[in-house]
Amino acid sequence: AADNGGHEPRTPMNVVLLMAHAPLASALRDAALHVFPDAAADIGALDVVASATPEDTLAQAQAALAALGGRPALVLTDVFGATPCNVAQRVVEQGDARLIAGANLPMLLRALSYRAELLDDMTQRALAGGVQGVLPVTTAAPQNQTRRAPNDQERHDHQQ
Repeated sequence: AADNGGHEPRTPMNVVLLMAHAPLASALRDAALHVFPDAAADIGALDVVASATPEDTLAQAQAALAALGGRPALVLTDVFGATPCNVAQRVVEQGDARLIAGANLPMLLRALSYRAELLDDMTQRALAGGVQGVLPVTTAAPQNQTRRAPNDQERHDHQQ
């Protein structure tokens, strides 16, 4: 074994494949790349159109995973029991992949943040991020702002 200065060999990043009803997969990918522009090679999107057969969708999903380099993959779908999820179940059975249904942007961002971890750990972090990203929001004033009295004549709402 060659000495690499005491550093562990770098394992390749896991990838994320989004499979959702069109145009959600692409929209989630675009939003994630706004935050993580360096992740373009690690995230794919398959927008499933209503007219596509499950067989066609399966072939497209397999091609999308192959385009991501055949690396371990976390597949995120929008709705459990819908065609994207049903096809994704077939995809993850065929390789080193995990599947979460109910994808949201916090889940995706968390997955991308931890794509260098083991796939099972990345999956758990993504799931936690998705759950933690869903919360009720009150009608209270935005952070660091005070609510204006209803009779306040000041109309400058642009303070931050």
